[in-house]
Amino acid sequence: MPTVQKKTKSKTTKKRKKKLVIVESPSKAKTIEKYLGSTYKVMASLGHIRDLPKSTMGIDMENNYEPHYISIRGKGDIIKQLRKEAKKASKVYLAADPDREGEAIAWHLSYLLGLNPEDNNRVVFNEITKDAVKNAFKHPRSINMDLVDAQQARRVLDRLVGYSISPLLWSKIKKGLSAGRVQSIALNLIIKREQEIRNFKPEEYWTIDAKFKSGQQQFAASYLGIDSKKKPLKNNDDVQNILQRIDSKKPFVIKKVDKKERQRFPALPFTTSTMQQAANNILKFRTQKTMMVAQQLYEGINLGKGGSVGLITYMRTDSTRVSNIAVHETSKFIHEKYGSEYAAVKPRKGKLAEGAQDAHEAIRPSSTMRTPESIKEYLNKDQFKLYSLIWSRFVASQMTPAVFDTMTVDLEQNQVTYRARGSKMKFLGFMLVYKEAKHKDNTLPDLQVNKTVKLVSNQPDQHFTLPPARYTEAALIKTLEENGVGRPSTYAPTLGTIQKRYYVKMAARKFEPTELGEIVNSMMEKCFPDILNVDFTANLEDQLDEIEEGKQKWIEVIDQFYQPFAKEVTSAEDKMAKVKIKDEPAGINCDICGAPLVIKLGRFGKFYACSRFPDCHNTKPIIKKIGVTCPKCHKGEVVERKSKKNRVFYGCSRYPDCDFVSWDKPVGRTCPKCQHYLVEKKGKNSKKIKCSNCDYVEVQD
Repeated sequence: MPTVQKKTKSKTTKKRKKKLVIVESPSKAKTIEKYLGSTYKVMASLGHIRDLPKSTMGIDMENNYEPHYISIRGKGDIIKQLRKEAKKASKVYLAADPDREGEAIAWHLSYLLGLNPEDNNRVVFNEITKDAVKNAFKHPRSINMDLVDAQQARRVLDRLVGYSISPLLWSKIKKGLSAGRVQSIALNLIIKREQEIRNFKPEEYWTIDAKFKSGQQQFAASYLGIDSKKKPLKNNDDVQNILQRIDSKKPFVIKKVDKKERQRFPALPFTTSTMQQAANNILKFRTQKTMMVAQQLYEGINLGKGGSVGLITYMRTDSTRVSNIAVHETSKFIHEKYGSEYAAVKPRKGKLAEGAQDAHEAIRPSSTMRTPESIKEYLNKDQFKLYSLIWSRFVASQMTPAVFDTMTVDLEQNQVTYRARGSKMKFLGFMLVYKEAKHKDNTLPDLQVNKTVKLVSNQPDQHFTLPPARYTEAALIKTLEENGVGRPSTYAPTLGTIQKRYYVKMAARKFEPTELGEIVNSMMEKCFPDILNVDFTANLEDQLDEIEEGKQKWIEVIDQFYQPFAKEVTSAEDKMAKVKIKDEPAGINCDICGAPLVIKLGRFGKFYACSRFPDCHNTKPIIKKIGVTCPKCHKGEVVERKSKKNRVFYGCSRYPDCDFVSWDKPVGRTCPKCQHYLVEKKGKNSKKIKCSNCDYVEVQD
């Protein structure tokens, strides 16, 4: 009997199609892929993939301002890979950042990948944590075209302004210049402040600081006026009149003692601009650095066994709103860690600033339980500093106020009144966590009305009023925000642009306008007053917000702006006189050809160049001598130089024969302890002379 062979069915497992998720950055992709599991593939677009062309305006003014988008050069391979994976995927999700720009990126991706923008393929989350990400994928939505239109309107507005004015600046002043809506106002604010400083006339005034004694305890008080009413001292005659009325041998009588309990409330959690300001003031971070580090914390940090996790919520926000989940978690943490007396029953809620969008929560840690110290080993120095600041500010915002006992005492002799102020910490409250909110106790003795105290010393001092301070990055951002100019995402690139164009330079962490910046600003003031009008620009920002809310059409907003602006551009071509930035004679000759050197204005400031250019290409940096002999070779002089990042340092004029360098300015003296050279260190309110080798310090006012 023949044997019948059984046919065995081969088990073929059909490969299951994965769902494709597209985000903006590789680090974000890595974190999210871990949360979503093996059925998802997460890829990064590396930011924008489509934009207006760089070489032309790219906007059809005759056809409803239609933008002509092209794929960004260098993104061809990424687009090819995304298209390939999108074809294979069972579903494509667009998970760019949760703001206008992220929405626009998602829209551009949907166009290039042939997706329907009305499909529910847009996923947004405010924090990159497992729960937040998984929950977001349960509720995908379609692309919000109002958000896209608002971003498109901003891009078109900025292109119309930049590509209309910049060529004028090139032809009338020099090549490589640029103008923009927000950057022009930022520059104008800096120059107006500089003009105030130049025009400032100091006014004389005097103070009298005294020391009094009650029993064995001394305390300080200052002259207030006559009969407890303020009377300023304008000159030395006023001071002498007061001093003549005082008999140093007679006691002062305590006329008034006012004791109060004062509360100090915690600040609200960070918005983008307040975070940038605090990081600048407290951590000395530049704005771009703050945003770069915040982006790293948001996108995810590898915490060892726990893998990557987003440590903070989205860092571009103008809201101080906090989710109920975060409030409850933080309340539990404060109760357990510090005690119930430190937990606020009803944490403060801030009013939404005019023009703020409230699209996202405030910037906060994604989990309060993740304290800075518990994850310090996984963070670099800058990440730890910024995370600590964000964490402590947020936790403090959910805590009770600090309480102080304050005391105000008026002392009088012959109708002359001195006032002493004291305060003592009664309850730390939020200041237990937010160490940046500093307080120093000033305890007064137990003083009572009608008792007398003895005058120990009386010191009059002459002062002069000071001009307004130049803008720091923090102060400029605060001013722009208060005036409604720009939005959270625009501040860092704006401040970067005005420095890159050499319209301003940083001196002691403050903005100082350059000659080039003042020339450009004067042109703008003369020909484009609306661009420099704060109210006009703030109104434009409001209209962009209304486009996002679906209350206005973006084409109409652009048209209302462009019609009068186009006339200004045409008029400016005739009104704008050609400015020739003259080369100044340097007073020295070229060491290559012997021709006179001249001082030219370049991208990074002034420099020496040969007057025979282009026949001779010799250039030299302008070196500033500080009048100090080199402490290393004792032959050359110490000169001020600039690093590639435009940071000032000090070196020997005999370089490379002598390699002496120092970030701190040598003062030309040696340390009395170890004989090494002394350097100058500037603080906020004082100047220190420190040894470059040991712990010797001299403090100067």
